[in-house]
Amino acid sequence: MGRQTLKQRLAAKRAEESGEINEPTQGMWYVLHTYSGYENKVKKTIESRVDALDLNDQVYEIVVPTQEEIEIRSGQRHPVQRKVFPGYVLVRMDLSDDTWYAIRNTPGVTGFINIDNKPVPLPDETVQKIVKGMAAETPVVKMTFQIGDTVRIIDGPFADFRGEIDEINNEKGKIRVLVSFFGRETPVELDFLQAERET
Repeated sequence: MGRQTLKQRLAAKRAEESGEINEPTQGMWYVLHTYSGYENKVKKTIESRVDALDLNDQVYEIVVPTQEEIEIRSGQRHPVQRKVFPGYVLVRMDLSDDTWYAIRNTPGVTGFINIDNKPVPLPDETVQKIVKGMAAETPVVKMTFQIGDTVRIIDGPFADFRGEIDEINNEKGKIRVLVSFFGRETPVELDFLQAERET
């Protein structure tokens, strides 16, 4: 039995790790340009149109790529779905005059990403990257802090002290705040949740 090349073994390992299935899926992925903020509305409208026009055998999937982020407001963690590509919706479909017309004329859609007026399908590896990004296990912590912001410490031994942010470490989820004690500025390291920005 012939041995697999390293390239084949790596490809098989990657596919296994990411849970990718190598079966070809129906249709190709196309990118729609929409009015920003209308992505979810466009998705719902396309789904209704596809049902009404009986195009379910040609339009298979409509995706608004999002990623979960943790936003910290008033010292509380709030999960939010952030759109990865604002103003874009992905559609997996068979391109025909019917599907092009039905989707192109959906309210909120400004057009397909195209070359010479022909919609261009997305390469498979691009789609895999987008889908993988959506399924990332650890949500990104989104910080509204910036260096130079004045914050009030809301937890720990320095609660109720105010100071200015001197350093932000997003990876560790920590900030360094310069707090004034008896006229001297002292750096204090805090967790993101231990401070809130003064408005």
